[in-house]
Amino acid sequence: MRSIDLNCDMGELREAIDDGSQAAIMPFLSSINVACGGHAGDEAMMSATIEQALRWKLAVGAHPSYPDRANFGRVAMEMPAEAIAQAVLEQVQSLAAVAARYGVALSHVKPHGALYNVAAQDADVASAIADGVSRWSNGVVLVGLAGSIMLEVFRSAGFAVAAEAFADRRYEANGSLRGRGFADALIREPAVAAQQVIGMVEEGRITAVDGSRIPVEAATICVHGDTPGALEIARAVAGGLKSRGIELRSLRPQ
Repeated sequence: MRSIDLNCDMGELREAIDDGSQAAIMPFLSSINVACGGHAGDEAMMSATIEQALRWKLAVGAHPSYPDRANFGRVAMEMPAEAIAQAVLEQVQSLAAVAARYGVALSHVKPHGALYNVAAQDADVASAIADGVSRWSNGVVLVGLAGSIMLEVFRSAGFAVAAEAFADRRYEANGSLRGRGFADALIREPAVAAQQVIGMVEEGRITAVDGSRIPVEAATICVHGDTPGALEIARAVAGGLKSRGIELRSLRPQ
């Protein structure tokens, strides 16, 4: 049976944890990426998110970012490689310590926001991320944008990697994500998101904003938890995949 991972960034909003909206998405996922203090999250939020994930037996990964809570990690920062590596290390260690209390071993690390986007184009930043994670462990999967240089850098650093694509983001013709400053950057319609994912999985292609068909081959698909209608999007994507005989399987190292 064909399979793919379906992941979501979580532990970013206290209200989403408290009102149950975060937990409501989990039945449709196989992995989660937990904010670990850089752009959002604290020890209590990490604990609550891991407790919720355990109910659905989801793989848990770290979601480190630039240390910039004021901008939710979505603004690129000028930081030396050593500072990036240390920030990533500290965030991953923070989540790993909380997870260990629940007997959970982290399965993967996925950079967040601007750190992710910069690393997709800048090998030095990608190398700094890998360096930071390696100071903690080489036994996790590093997640990066499908078709980007960051995957090559992560692989060269000795990590297993997972190419990622997005259910709820539109793409430029060069394979990069449409910037959030554009009104059409997000896909809010569940059926459209599901169609995009099915196209990725079955055809290895999606339609870019200029109408061109571009190759996108991914091992994991992300639904952002803060996208409007995230629950309906996750439900539609998971349902669409399963209806085509595609199993949801997590990023736990094999």
